[in-house]
Amino acid sequence: MIALFALIGFLSGSMMFSYWLGLLASKNIRHYGDGNPGAFNLWHVAGYKYGILGVILDFLKGYIPISFMMSKGYVSGTGLVPVAVATILGHVFSPFLKWRGGKGIAVTFGVWSALTSFRVSIAYAVILAMLYVIAVILNKGKATSSEVDGLMVVVGMLTLVLFLYYKSYQMYIYDIWFANLLIITYTNREKLYKLYKDVYEKRHEKNAVTR
Repeated sequence: MIALFALIGFLSGSMMFSYWLGLLASKNIRHYGDGNPGAFNLWHVAGYKYGILGVILDFLKGYIPISFMMSKGYVSGTGLVPVAVATILGHVFSPFLKWRGGKGIAVTFGVWSALTSFRVSIAYAVILAMLYVIAVILNKGKATSSEVDGLMVVVGMLTLVLFLYYKSYQMYIYDIWFANLLIITYTNREKLYKLYKDVYEKRHEKNAVTR
């Protein structure tokens, strides 16, 4: 039965609402920005109205199936691990887009909101907000780059483990967190590599000048 519930979660996560909303707005959001078919790219391409709706729908596709299964007692404890992870993976590897989905941020918030009654998702949002403020200050008030945003998402998820430890969550929650961290790192791998490459090249140029 767990395999069936994981499949349901995967199918729910794979529903690419933001991409379809973009088409409704006569915009193929995969051809804009970083090509991400998720809610935040939709926001930039089609405007805040479509963007907000995309965020809500991508959030709900993570929240509703897990919340429903938990409320009915269909899954609990370690059984939630494959269901939660599959739901996020559905967005990242959507069969509706030839297995190439989005970054998985909004659906991640939905999953954690269902798992922990919003506690962990709120903590993650606070961490990201703090990282953003720090990044803006370090960038002298200028907007952060897409690469820095990707780094903050990953660092924020990594830092989230401190909150889990502080609240003494059960071990299966850590399993979901670790899988989520790997997924988020994977979906932002190109941004992380570009950021590393830019920093390395700047440092290399600086060392060359000082020699």
